[in-house]
Amino acid sequence: MAKVLRIDASSRLQESHSRQMADVFQEKWLKANPKDEFTVRDLVKEPIPHIENMTIAGFYTPEDKLDDPMKKATALSDRLIKELVSADVILLSTPMYNFSVPSALKAYIDQIVRIGQTFGFEESKGFFGLVEGKKAYIVTACGAVYKGPYEAYNFLAPYLTAVLGLIGISDIDYIDLEGTSLDPAAFEASKKVAMEKIDKITSS
Repeated sequence: MAKVLRIDASSRLQESHSRQMADVFQEKWLKANPKDEFTVRDLVKEPIPHIENMTIAGFYTPEDKLDDPMKKATALSDRLIKELVSADVILLSTPMYNFSVPSALKAYIDQIVRIGQTFGFEESKGFFGLVEGKKAYIVTACGAVYKGPYEAYNFLAPYLTAVLGLIGISDIDYIDLEGTSLDPAAFEASKKVAMEKIDKITSS
């Protein structure tokens, strides 16, 4: 039995393409793996606060030196990291907003990317991840097509690949739904490709 952590980041709850694709993914996954468990972390229904001064201070203070305000400020980060570490598979659904990730997702990332907890650093080897042995599936939706001449505008995928790699998650598959605001025929073609990829993943 695998534990799957699903993270949703779209501000749209009813008409979100990324959420809809993640719903399909979850349904097909559970059909193929009925004993697996999904935990859903909805970053819009339950917003994650941005880190504050006391949070940062707590991140860089040894555990035995934390005072009560620091413990309180880092308690959410502790819970989110525990939730992440306990999962075997990550399913992240996110739209592209202004060429990058939604602020709700960035707030979550700032809580879980934490030195000594999810990544480390040594002068001799640089950064290294502490969250290893996990598979990540990232479902993205964007209005345009960010291949060819517009590829340089896609900061979402390179950023997520880099930040997940930093904490040790490098086995990543992207399921991209592009052109949601463009020609309907092109959008349907993109959706067909994305659905076929979901079918391939969930049936393997």
